[in-house]
Amino acid sequence: MLDERARTLLKALVERYIADGQPVGSRTLSRASGLELSPATIRNVMADLEDLGLIASPHTSAGRIPTARGYRLFVDTMLTAQPFGHAPVDATLLADQPQRVIANAAQLLSNLSSFVGVITAPRKQSVFHHIEFMRLSERRVLVIMVAPDGDVQNRVIFTAQDYTQAQLVEASNYLTTHYAGLTIETVRERLHTEVDALRGEIATLMQAAVQAGTQAHEDSREQVVISGERNLLAVQDFSSDMRSLRKLFDIFEQKTQLIRLLEVSSRAEGVRIYIGGESQVVPFEELSVVSAPYEVNGQVVGTLGVIGPTRMAYDRMIQIVDITSRLVSNALSAK
Repeated sequence: MLDERARTLLKALVERYIADGQPVGSRTLSRASGLELSPATIRNVMADLEDLGLIASPHTSAGRIPTARGYRLFVDTMLTAQPFGHAPVDATLLADQPQRVIANAAQLLSNLSSFVGVITAPRKQSVFHHIEFMRLSERRVLVIMVAPDGDVQNRVIFTAQDYTQAQLVEASNYLTTHYAGLTIETVRERLHTEVDALRGEIATLMQAAVQAGTQAHEDSREQVVISGERNLLAVQDFSSDMRSLRKLFDIFEQKTQLIRLLEVSSRAEGVRIYIGGESQVVPFEELSVVSAPYEVNGQVVGTLGVIGPTRMAYDRMIQIVDITSRLVSNALSAK
């Protein structure tokens, strides 16, 4: 799409704008690019880049700034990140309580980036260790599920028929004997093939227990830890626009969009960059997210990242996110 000259000028423009925060004029671009081009030639190339939607001209300046599309092309094809050998600063996460590791990681991301650090709490696989049904009243049953680590989940279910306590005890014993130690996902898969062979009340109660367990799992995994929201008050791109700031803080408060974004990131390998305005996941034009999944004992269990303005040093953010994901993985994994 672009020849080498246009690519060089776009790269120089993005890097200069990230560094200075000011629209870049043709004279500045000529010096920054190192190309021996006339001002007229540079203006013509910038006009072409603007026609392609890669740069834009603010109303109050003759210079140009990158658009979200320009940032995307820069990140995908021109970014030269440094090797991930060493952290930008000395950073460690002590293998303490998992919740403390998560909170410290969010703060570390915020401190290193000077933006917002965000991390999802580890998703635990919901495992049956012991199941018990208790009759509360007609067609109301309390399901008690105990995980191997002692975590207890209680759910009230409504049944199509009334069960005696003796029937419920029999079902509890059968299910605990045959399904203890399996994850909810595995139990659900086995039920598809075994339900016809089970007695009616046991199959019905097992399906109800799986549904209740799935809901408990969904409720427990949507924990997002955020650190450094106030850092955005000092960001030049946001500080003069209260409407943008309010919209930003609404995203942090509601967390729903963050959870969606981070869950998308957890299905990808390595560091991912989302630039505002590209999709409904990041619906804010001036916002970018650099994220990566983290693992516990080789299995992806959560995602972390940095949220800041589109005008950020992406090469540094990639290092920060990549290193922090490794620190969290090491701190939470069994030695």
